[in-house]
Amino acid sequence: MLAVAAAAAWLVWGPGTGRLWLDTLIADVVATVVVFAFSRAYRNSSFYDAYWSVIPPLLLGYWWSQAAPDVDPLRCWLLAVLVGYWAVRLTGNWVYAFPGLHHEDWRYPMFRDRAGRFAFLADLVAIHLIPTLQVFLGMVPVYVAVTRPGSGLTWLTVLAFVIGVAAVTLELVADVQMHRFAKVRTPGQAMDRGLWAWSRHPNYFGEFGFWFALGLFGVAAAPADAWWLMAGAAVMLALFLGASIPMMEERSLTRRPEYQQVIDRVSRFVPRPPKAVGPPRRTAP
Repeated sequence: MLAVAAAAAWLVWGPGTGRLWLDTLIADVVATVVVFAFSRAYRNSSFYDAYWSVIPPLLLGYWWSQAAPDVDPLRCWLLAVLVGYWAVRLTGNWVYAFPGLHHEDWRYPMFRDRAGRFAFLADLVAIHLIPTLQVFLGMVPVYVAVTRPGSGLTWLTVLAFVIGVAAVTLELVADVQMHRFAKVRTPGQAMDRGLWAWSRHPNYFGEFGFWFALGLFGVAAAPADAWWLMAGAAVMLALFLGASIPMMEERSLTRRPEYQQVIDRVSRFVPRPPKAVGPPRRTAP
């Protein structure tokens, strides 16, 4: 609440740049710095985990409130429903799984330890500022969609909404399946049921689908700008495939030896039927 209040204060009383997107970016960074201050005070960078799912609907709402009256209302309402659905799902999943302020995401101490004497900068930049910039970049197509006059490509707007809702629903189902599995699993057992039997990371696949859908909303509003409106989704995909998934896989292999069998059978990212893996071949003496 204090972070959002700081951002709102900047938008009301801070010096304006004359560019709506830049004013909100600065306000977003101001709010992130407030969250960072709490992370340092409590020595727990997971304060940021509760922040980044709340900001996108607030950005959308503020941009929409500042938009011209001839912006397509159908496009704005569909975006509001989709982003709201995403935010409720992600925030709810965090609330359900967060045990309290004694808990910190296992990746954050690792980042700080690897940074050594630059741990403070790693905390500020890698854990707080870079994710904020990534999410803001992913929201740029939303900015275009809710501020660009005219209806644009209505059919693509509807398609983007369908893809986005399907992606978030896939994440929701994956979350529920993982939570149920966590209650009954035995020590060292790897998840390979439901959606997780088709993809080792269905939640990341669904998350990429959401940001891809936001990109489509932007393209529907401004087809001529399609060449750059997918940049946010591309950055998210690079993050998942190049950093998040490899880190999760390495940790799972360390903690769950049978996870290698899951790797042998199950697709890494895009859901597809699992491979049939036979018994290991015997070698001649």
